[in-house]
Amino acid sequence: MDTIVSAGRVLIGPRGHHITDAAVLVQDGVIADVGPRAEVEARAPHGASRFDYPGGTLLPGLIDAHVHLVLDAGPDPVAALQGTGDAELSRGMADRARRLLDTGVTTVRDLGDRGGLAARLRDDIAGGRLPGPRILAAGTPVTAPGGHCWFLGGEADGPEAIRTVVRRNIENGADIIKVMATGGGITRGGPAIWAAQFTETELRIVVEEARGAGLPVAAHAHGTAGIAAAVAAGVDTLEHCTWMGRDGFEVREDLIDTIATKGIAVCPAASPDWRGFARRFGPQRAEEMFGTLRHMRERGVRLIAGTDAGISRAVFDDFVSSLEFFQHIGCTPAEIIDLATHETAQALGIARETGLVRPGHRADLLVVDGDPLDDLQALRAVRLVMADGHSRPSRLLLE
Repeated sequence: MDTIVSAGRVLIGPRGHHITDAAVLVQDGVIADVGPRAEVEARAPHGASRFDYPGGTLLPGLIDAHVHLVLDAGPDPVAALQGTGDAELSRGMADRARRLLDTGVTTVRDLGDRGGLAARLRDDIAGGRLPGPRILAAGTPVTAPGGHCWFLGGEADGPEAIRTVVRRNIENGADIIKVMATGGGITRGGPAIWAAQFTETELRIVVEEARGAGLPVAAHAHGTAGIAAAVAAGVDTLEHCTWMGRDGFEVREDLIDTIATKGIAVCPAASPDWRGFARRFGPQRAEEMFGTLRHMRERGVRLIAGTDAGISRAVFDDFVSSLEFFQHIGCTPAEIIDLATHETAQALGIARETGLVRPGHRADLLVVDGDPLDDLQALRAVRLVMADGHSRPSRLLLE
């Protein structure tokens, strides 16, 4: 089906570059033409369907680089997961994927599930059987025995066990390999959040196995020792990167420079509830953590957008609140839109397919009321979401 989507402005980016009174022609799920509305209409096939938003802004669909669709964002998501069978869990995951899509997110990276359920949902969405964003699925994260997220099934003790878990994920169709380089906050009785779970040598095994299958590696890393080991091992992205040590923050300037030089992307995984986190964590300590991310960005580290959706209070339908974190550390609305679209696409290795409104790219599009270059809150006023050419008018407008 041929579809024309026109808007008062179309962001063709980066850096806020846009065309006024413009349109996009979509054919077979791909952007076929972009330009001034009258010109696109003149070139379009007769009978194309139309969506017109003269007061709106059309931009690339948003990308959330860190979600956990198996978790429900409730008070105790781990207990909820453990008490839920696969059939019910799959229904919940499908609902959460739909909520992401309804708020303009057209691509997500799922960084840890149970039993390959995210990959199954990915295939159902790609096959048009369910609505949702494109999913890049990591499968079961590699973790130490009793380590962070052990309950997902990826415990590995020693080199051969590590290879086994990675290879199993590859065989099950993983798009990315996730490894828990340090402990984490939601695993009761597990290693401390700052404690390293694997040596550099063990993390190199993860990277080598993934590279052999052409897959990138994402490393969950809160503690400085784990960050250092992951960087040395050659991972592609660092998740959280909070520089924690036994006695407080342990920021290493040499490592920041290495992360920037190697082009390793850092996903802070800022929850939509990041302000509440700051209150619970303590304003002074939270600002120290936030300030470090600001400093890293200033030193040339590439930050990417992610919400950690699924953990407690990290809901699936408030991506904009997570983006406001980047505003807090000094990014402009134009920079944030770039960060949440083509810059994250670059870090995930999908920039040739999505992240820009450009002919030849997947038709992953978002239309909102107002101008998000002027006010990021415009991203909340969703009018239309198109994922891989499948259009979905705003659910809020239909209710």
